[in-house]
Amino acid sequence: MNLSDLQNKDIINIKDGKKVGNIIDVVLDSNGNLEALIVQKNKLLSSIFPGKDEFRVKWGQIKKIGEDVILVDVAV
Repeated sequence: MNLSDLQNKDIINIKDGKKVGNIIDVVLDSNGNLEALIVQKNKLLSSIFPGKDEFRVKWGQIKKIGEDVILVDVAV
């Protein structure tokens, strides 16, 4: 799977079913394994939670990667 494949998927929080944002980058460990996704908050979340427009979703917070969505368990 390529980064561009991941970037085309919606990031959905399983806590509330809402889209949390879009993948803008990834973090790899020294062995090249995916450590975290860098997600840019969607505009609605940015207005509700001002501050940084991006956050990390750690590998352990990713619950499922499907064809169209990535389900995550995060407190945004």
